[in-house]
Amino acid sequence: MGTTIVAVKRGKNVAVAGDGQITFGDRTIMKATARKVRRLYQGKVIAGIAGSVADALTLLDKLEAKIQEFRGNLMRAAVDLAREWRTDRYLRKLEAMIIAADQDHLLVISGNGEVIEPDDGVVAIGSGGPYALAAARALVRHGNLTPAEIVKNSLIVASEICVYTNDRITLEEIEGTGEQ
Repeated sequence: MGTTIVAVKRGKNVAVAGDGQITFGDRTIMKATARKVRRLYQGKVIAGIAGSVADALTLLDKLEAKIQEFRGNLMRAAVDLAREWRTDRYLRKLEAMIIAADQDHLLVISGNGEVIEPDDGVVAIGSGGPYALAAARALVRHGNLTPAEIVKNSLIVASEICVYTNDRITLEEIEGTGEQ
């Protein structure tokens, strides 16, 4: 999963960011400006993808269809997608992960049938995920940055460590109403 996606949620505010690098094999950068973070469902949901490009895009399309089917209910859509992903013979072979967020939920969706909502409102996936996760948690605990500032700075840290992550960042955020 040669990419990095990181997300931070505080109250009703959430930001998701991803790098732009697509790596072919383990030695060649094929593209530096890919958009792996997108808005779905009238801009109310943000999704970031990591993994095999074709697999990740297939799953992103399926997630978008599920969100439409459940009229914007991200949790129900994610659970239904994870169930189908785990039980369908074709989908089971797809190698990717998704971070999906709205103003109420921040989720990681995997092909093992997992839908995980982090306790601390911080999550990251992909090859640079552990680096971005550590940086984001430190910034959350020891600063007053916005979710957007945290995910951007976390990706910059990951890009300085992970060879599969660059600093061409796509960032999307939802600024909801409520406590921070």
